[in-house]
Amino acid sequence: MTGFVAGLILFLSVHSISIVAPQWRDRIVERIGLRPWQAVYALVSILGLILIIRGYSDLRNQTAILYMLPRWVHAISSMLMLPVFPLLLASFLPGIVRTMVAGHPTLVAVKFWALAHLLANGSVADVLLFGSILAWAVINRISLKKRPGRRILMAPPSPRNDLIVVIGGLVIYTLMLRGGHAWLIGMPLVLR
Repeated sequence: MTGFVAGLILFLSVHSISIVAPQWRDRIVERIGLRPWQAVYALVSILGLILIIRGYSDLRNQTAILYMLPRWVHAISSMLMLPVFPLLLASFLPGIVRTMVAGHPTLVAVKFWALAHLLANGSVADVLLFGSILAWAVINRISLKKRPGRRILMAPPSPRNDLIVVIGGLVIYTLMLRGGHAWLIGMPLVLR
């Protein structure tokens, strides 16, 4: 549990710097440069992610169950996941889909992802993981209204981007449903 919680703290802390200390972040970037900042940011994120994945893998079947929703809720969870992959792609491929989403498409995708997983999973480890990420995404979205957004590297705008976003997102979603989740995450999906 210690490694899991440490991973969550590392990962969410580094992703919260722009929320709680944007001026500090800007001063560090001025001092050391953007690339070194990005390298440190990436390394801390990856370390946090590794600790989260290992810890969650060890804990997911060992922690107490806080709630079990009816099986039909899994269908709702699956439907909530439907926009996740198109939204993630829209974050980097500007087009109509990106402009339709108020705010940041990645944060909207993360909120859908976390909520879907909270509905489908009710152990202590699940609530810690998905609940903390959902809370972070909500706080981050609120903070974006009060701070300037950062420039995101993305493809040039194009009508083709929407086609890629929708078709690519649905293909990824279908692959996850058809065994990709079990292969990538180690947990088969329950779709009853």
